[in-house]
Amino acid sequence: MAKEAMKQAVVKIYLLQEITPPGPEEPGTERAVRRSGRQKKGDLATKRLNYTNKDNSAKKRKTATLKEKISDEEKSQNESKVKKEDSSNVENSDVERASNGYGGLSAYELERLENIRQNQAFLSSINLLEATEDLKRSVRPKPSQRGLVRSKAAVREVPPPRKSLRLQNKEAETFTLPPESRGVLDSQLYKKPPGPLPMVPVNMEEGSRLPPQLPELCSEDSTKEEKMELDLKEYRSALKTMRITEDRVAKVVKGRIFSAAFHPCTSSLLIATGDMWGHVGLWNLDGGWGDDGVLLFEPHTRPVSCMAFSRTHPTHLLSLSYDGSLRCMDVEKALFDDVYDIKDGLKTFDFLSHDCMTLVVGHWYGDVAIVDRRTPGNSHESLHTLDPKSLRCVSVHPLHKQYFAVAENKVVSIYDSRCLKKTKSQVVSQLHGHSLSISSAYFSPSTGNRVLTSCMDNKIRIYDTSAMTTTAPLLTSIRHDMHTGRWLTRLSAVWDPKQEDCFVVGCMRPRMVQVFHESGQLQHSFRDDDHLSTVLSVTAFHPTRNALLGGNASGRLHVFTD
Repeated sequence: MAKEAMKQAVVKIYLLQEITPPGPEEPGTERAVRRSGRQKKGDLATKRLNYTNKDNSAKKRKTATLKEKISDEEKSQNESKVKKEDSSNVENSDVERASNGYGGLSAYELERLENIRQNQAFLSSINLLEATEDLKRSVRPKPSQRGLVRSKAAVREVPPPRKSLRLQNKEAETFTLPPESRGVLDSQLYKKPPGPLPMVPVNMEEGSRLPPQLPELCSEDSTKEEKMELDLKEYRSALKTMRITEDRVAKVVKGRIFSAAFHPCTSSLLIATGDMWGHVGLWNLDGGWGDDGVLLFEPHTRPVSCMAFSRTHPTHLLSLSYDGSLRCMDVEKALFDDVYDIKDGLKTFDFLSHDCMTLVVGHWYGDVAIVDRRTPGNSHESLHTLDPKSLRCVSVHPLHKQYFAVAENKVVSIYDSRCLKKTKSQVVSQLHGHSLSISSAYFSPSTGNRVLTSCMDNKIRIYDTSAMTTTAPLLTSIRHDMHTGRWLTRLSAVWDPKQEDCFVVGCMRPRMVQVFHESGQLQHSFRDDDHLSTVLSVTAFHPTRNALLGGNASGRLHVFTD
């Protein structure tokens, strides 16, 4: 008997756990009762559990409270004539109200509706929908697909499975390691052979020739174009008319951009740029050749840190690389001529004469070479040691070509090329005040009365060099974030060749390009959420037209024009 009673108690407990609590039923319908799969034939039949009024009293009170609360809210909504579409949609989709208001709804369903209403009120209070729209607008746009076409990945050959020599009863193979290299990188193994190289675009089919329109465009005479300097109000108005569009963004080189320059022609916009793998790209924004007007060449093997078009021979583009080579791209001859060559370590150059035939070339570790392009061979005329630590930039005075500024370790020194010695050359003037490494130093384009420096201490400085005193006075210091990290090219402030007292520099955050006056006053910020979403480390103005370029770390050029 005890066993039978215990069995019945277990069955009752199990049924209490399995049966769904009943709700109000419509007449003529029966509620389905869940039965346990363990029930066998001969066991006690399941019984319908009846809930007493005492058990339902708490639920009835809660239901009445919820009904009153919802009725009050509906009255207030009707008076103010404000309809909440979300709430009405949820209620209409879930239940159909009876004539008495909420007939046919259980306490669980009323509580569920109340929870939904509270959740919707909370989401509306925190403006979730508006935040979602802002998030969609803030998503970075897809990079431009114009320019170089990404090459298809080569099919990988599956090697045969490796087998253990020990399990095959074979002796282990012995290898002889090659001798260790003394240097970090033997640049001679990764360098183009000396001498002229053919000007063959690598992004065109084999055997393709240069477009015939390219020599005509490069030989265009632009020396007669006069640079009209504007007052600040007119200058700001001209900057505000410059815009960027989808066809003004293109991938011109494969890697990170280190240098870029506008060709001085005015009939079309022709840009040259160099990347970290030694490529030189030409982009004609209005040309129909190559990949959307892009031609790609490989005259170097390491970063192309400096390039410039010759002012007297516009068909010549000089490019300098870390691999120790300085070459001249001659469009008429379709060759890359060898101008200057050392083992490795070239950093920068500038034209030391008005005819652009004499150059001052800066080495990585403080040497300065004077190179004459008219002299046969690819060697220098003289070599001078200035700073044994580092050399970042050289800039020649625009009027008095014998003076050139050198950005050394933490000071900018101005030398006279006529008084240089092999070591310990006399300094004409120095620019002090930098606490960290100097990225660049440039004379102002027309008079040379100012020197613009960029330093890693997050400062852009302007010095007065009109008198060439022993210590040049500091005029302006502008705070600017210069810490780009190892994956971006260093920011450098450069002058606008059309405006003597204004310069341009890229910006880390937000993504934009800024133009400043020498007094430190911001003139304009170039921004575009649709076409500009990266850091433009390399910037430059066109010498005569209202055009501004910016290069990023993925090899893309962005151009703002009027």
